[in-house]
Amino acid sequence: MNLWRLILGRRLANRESPERKIGAFEGVPAMGLDGLGSSAYGPEAALTILMPLGAASLAFIGWVMAPIVGLLAILFVSYWQTIAAYPSNGGAYIVARENLGAGTSLLAAAALMIDYVLNVAVGISAGVGALVSAVPALHPHILPLCLAILAVVTIVNLRGTLDAGRLFAVPTYLFVASFLLILAIGIVRTLMAGGAPQPLVSPPPLGPATQTASAWLLLHAFASGCTAMTGVEAVSNGMSAFREPRVRNGHRTLAAIVAILGVLLAGIAWLASAFHIGAMDQSREGYRSVLAQLAAAVVGQGVFYYVAIGALLSVLALSANTSFAGFPRLCRMIAADGFLPKSFTLSGRRLVFSVGILYLCACAGVLLTMFGGITDRLIPLFAIGAFLTFTLSQAGMVLHWRRMLRQAKDAAERRRHATHLAINAVGAATTGAALVVILTAKFFEGAWITVLAIPLVIGLLHAVGRYYRRLETEVAATRPVVFQPESPMLVLVALERWNRVAEKAVQFALTLSPDVIGVHLSQLSGPDEDEDLSGLKRDWRVYVEDPARKAGRPPPRLFVLAAQRRSLHEPFLKLTEELEESFGPRRRIAVLIPQIVSRRWWEYPLHAHRARALRAHILQHGGEDVTLIDVPWRLE
Repeated sequence: MNLWRLILGRRLANRESPERKIGAFEGVPAMGLDGLGSSAYGPEAALTILMPLGAASLAFIGWVMAPIVGLLAILFVSYWQTIAAYPSNGGAYIVARENLGAGTSLLAAAALMIDYVLNVAVGISAGVGALVSAVPALHPHILPLCLAILAVVTIVNLRGTLDAGRLFAVPTYLFVASFLLILAIGIVRTLMAGGAPQPLVSPPPLGPATQTASAWLLLHAFASGCTAMTGVEAVSNGMSAFREPRVRNGHRTLAAIVAILGVLLAGIAWLASAFHIGAMDQSREGYRSVLAQLAAAVVGQGVFYYVAIGALLSVLALSANTSFAGFPRLCRMIAADGFLPKSFTLSGRRLVFSVGILYLCACAGVLLTMFGGITDRLIPLFAIGAFLTFTLSQAGMVLHWRRMLRQAKDAAERRRHATHLAINAVGAATTGAALVVILTAKFFEGAWITVLAIPLVIGLLHAVGRYYRRLETEVAATRPVVFQPESPMLVLVALERWNRVAEKAVQFALTLSPDVIGVHLSQLSGPDEDEDLSGLKRDWRVYVEDPARKAGRPPPRLFVLAAQRRSLHEPFLKLTEELEESFGPRRRIAVLIPQIVSRRWWEYPLHAHRARALRAHILQHGGEDVTLIDVPWRLE
């Protein structure tokens, strides 16, 4: 069986595309893993900032998480409207392009692309963090584990969004059930104990306070906790993945993700305070995540604990799947507008945009390697891109509803549009304010890297756009075909020796033009080569020139050129230049390059592949009147 078929599955036909769409059941694991997984590292990121307060940090975590949950509710209502208004794809890029202009849309595109890459890195590193907190012996292997999980998620997504959604459904729903049950048990125990429950496994004691609470510290904790909201926009960005009725499936998926995430964030914050659970330093031995401490405190370290932690690990590690669902579709839209290479628009063997998936994998792998797979080192870079796209999307929707207001036909329709406008205006204002807080709080911790990366990505997108516009201008057809008598083209045939491959190439050349020249390059192997050219000249005379004379046709000529620098292209290009000068600009030259085509992988390294190098150089440096033709010889 073919290895690629075994790993990626059979190649799908275009007609199978509707069958590869997803519903709400697959939509939650396909597009919600980022949001659900962020419930693990969002509250922990906030508690990490509050660590200098010691035990007093628990009194403030609720005040930090409450506005985050409120902001999550605002985003839910806002994106509910965006999905209805833009059911094909309603992400920030499309909304900004339609309402705020091309320049702003590229800002949204750059922010989204960076956010998707960071989501992959943060999600996987947080998953490995959960693993090493349960199995401390794995702590020295954090980075290799991160890269291995990245490879697995990439391969699964190359098989298709539907396959990824179905495969990841088991750990996703197991995680949701496990931690909702843990929260329920923890809340009941807390209420029965009058707010001071006794943990079954005591969490590590909180350190002494090294500073007092301040507004700046709380805003800093809020900024870190906002990482829990990344991924909320994924549903609107990936609406093209849903089957019909598309809007209903998108709404159901968004509602499920936000409802579960809101309950988890509120429950984790409350129970962390009740059970006296704080954050630990992930880079040190003995690290245990907040959720691992919470699960052990509520249900102990029995079978259920390891089931829940295993599900948590899976969801965190696989939360990168949200980016793998959204990033390729985003890149496809940007490339369709001419700001990314056209290869991003091509569907792969499983009807997914494979180039976008592989590019995302490579970028995330570089990021994980640079930061050693440590979540705390990546968190400061996170959330800026997400909240920038939140703000741009909501601002674009405000302009969308203003336009709809002007087109309203009656008072009821105007009231409806005015309500929608007010909701998106509130969303734009709140996410914009949160963006300012996040940027201010995290700038010197590493957020400046994201701030610097966004204009660099925008510059890259503009450069690609300029190239495609210049290309379109240069190749645009502006005149009719001119029919006039021309001299027959001159055909050059590259020859290594006289054999059946050369015979096929010369035979084909004579069908194109009576003026054929065989070109052989000597001394290709170096000065020690002892090459006897008499045999080649004899074969050329016997098998080419004599039959041509008998047929009453001009005999093809044989040129032998010395390759002084052991390269094919230099003598060939020099010859074409001399011929162009001697014949004038109206005489066209065709270069025929015979190539042996290997059928088995192990045959490929047995050939020198000089023909490929010659082809590349002629394509790059050949004149306007030089045409290149490949003549394949397939081995039986």
